Amino acid sequence: MTVELWMRNEVRATERRAPITPADAAALVRDGFAVTIEESAQRVYPIGDYAAAGCSVAEAGSWADAPEDAVVVGLKELPEEPFALRHRHVFFGHAYKQQEGAERLLRRFDAGGGVLLDLEYLTDDSGRRLAAFGYWAGYVGAALAVLHHRGALDAPLQPTSVPELDARLAGGAPLSAVVVGALGRCGRGADRALTAAGVTPTRWDLAETRDLDRPALLRHEVMVNAVLTSEPVPPFLRPADLDEPGRALRTVCDVTCDVGSPFNVLPVYDRTTTWDEPVRALRDEPRLDLIAIDNLPSLVPLEATDAFSADLLPLLRDLPRETSPWQRGEKLFHDTVTSLKEASR
Repeated sequence: MTVELWMRNEVRATERRAPITPADAAALVRDGFAVTIEESAQRVYPIGDYAAAGCSVAEAGSWADAPEDAVVVGLKELPEEPFALRHRHVFFGHAYKQQEGAERLLRRFDAGGGVLLDLEYLTDDSGRRLAAFGYWAGYVGAALAVLHHRGALDAPLQPTSVPELDARLAGGAPLSAVVVGALGRCGRGADRALTAAGVTPTRWDLAETRDLDRPALLRHEVMVNAVLTSEPVPPFLRPADLDEPGRALRTVCDVTCDVGSPFNVLPVYDRTTTWDEPVRALRDEPRLDLIAIDNLPSLVPLEATDAFSADLLPLLRDLPRETSPWQRGEKLFHDTVTSLKEASR
């Protein structure tokens, strides 16, 4: 049976990435998949590259009328309409940590009989995510934090490339920085950006966060949070910490952006920042600024897309066989929807 993949246009104007590159789409076509790509005004790869790879081309937003058995592949949020979602969707749904809008999204799938296969929960047997943008999220987040701290961050933000960003980071004033979650994908990416900036960061991971040294944290000028947790943990920064006398911390970048979730380790802000306004003041005296952008890798869209698509390709090839990562994702969806229904009775 031929599996049809339908890569949708991203509705967010600042989303330049794609889940599948033209080269990987061509590989799927050779494998016997039917691949349809929606037109997009902002995607890093032009639609002509996908057409040349043997893909069908569709109008932006036409996924709602795709064949019933098509698997709709995307990255970020869906548009608000249609309410009822009838397809199997693969994207970052952010639906399982009690985030704002999560319950409504799951009810949309339940209403239409569709299924959410959340990329955040597409994992191996040990729980490790199999396709992620974490490395480039950490890299961009740390880069923005350094540039802002040095007074060199211009808004609105514009897409760039890794070599261009590396060049901007080089040769600036020294600073002290801490990366929390330094051993994961995000942390390694943050470390790369800080190294390009001539900074040797303090690297904290599980051992250091079990019994967090708050005074030591606040002695750093820049903090990059790269921790992704699936259960509540004691917060790394609390509102009271922001008013601690002698605080040296001036710039915080929250790569994870779990704002609104009980899993948030930085409960000191209530909304993310944007490409137009990437920085928000948390305190005026002494100054403490926040960067919390939830699609950081889209600022280096080519490198981020290439890396992610390489991760996703073997998983998409396994879709017809419904291997264990896809089975786990579908079970999580059905179990969560069932729990919602029981809670509302």
